[in-house]
Amino acid sequence: MTLKELRRKAGLRAEEVAAYVGVSYATVRNWEQGRTIPTLSILQTEKLLNLYGASFDEFASAVKATNTNLVST
Repeated sequence: MTLKELRRKAGLRAEEVAAYVGVSYATVRNWEQGRTIPTLSILQTEKLLNLYGASFDEFASAVKATNTNLVST
């Protein structure tokens, strides 16, 4: 599942996610298009996980699925 799929599963628009987490709409779109990787504070991450109804592992998997060029460590 990608970040966009995770958001859609939660029934949210990108604008709603951006406003709730405190980032711009363009930032959310860049995450979902694999242009950038989310770099969030702990509080923002917690908000996003609660909003998506996802665990950290699910979120991390979605980031990896969206950014297929990530190097595994």
